[in-house]
Amino acid sequence: MYEDEKLICEDCGAEFVFTAGEQEFFAEKGLTNKPKRCPDCRKAKKQQRRGKKKMFDTVCAKCGKETQVPFNPTQGRDVLCKECFDAEKAAHAEG
Repeated sequence: MYEDEKLICEDCGAEFVFTAGEQEFFAEKGLTNKPKRCPDCRKAKKQQRRGKKKMFDTVCAKCGKETQVPFNPTQGRDVLCKECFDAEKAAHAEG
């Protein structure tokens, strides 16, 4: 049903293949537009967007380590560093 299709990246001008498998995935997700960027440029664009997030300084409520979070902490609500958050998440998944 789907066939590999060669596309041109709008950022770098390189030719890349929009595979049949990717097309099927796009269709399953209801995505109707073809990708405009090659995989490398898509990854770079995503990292660029991430780097623009404002980070807020805070202290982990569990271990007391200074950390940064991508949201403005609300007074009276505990904030955890990544390590403590991941540990707590894993503990909840087990039980």
